[in-house]
Amino acid sequence: MSVSKRLGIIALAWTLGIAALELGAQLSVSGVHGFVSKAEAVVGRPLTPVSVAGVARRSVRRCAVGVYNC
Repeated sequence: MSVSKRLGIIALAWTLGIAALELGAQLSVSGVHGFVSKAEAVVGRPLTPVSVAGVARRSVRRCAVGVYNC
């Protein structure tokens, strides 16, 4: 078997395996978890980019290191 054919088979198996994991995670098959989990960012929490606390935290940090002329 040539090297290119072997690499093609490995790539196909890898693609099918990842597709099966993601499909199993979307269909809620018990015991199957995908590589990508759901992102659950709540706007208003201190570490989200839109929150007042997050903006204040970044402004203080940027003023301290000299990015802003405060």
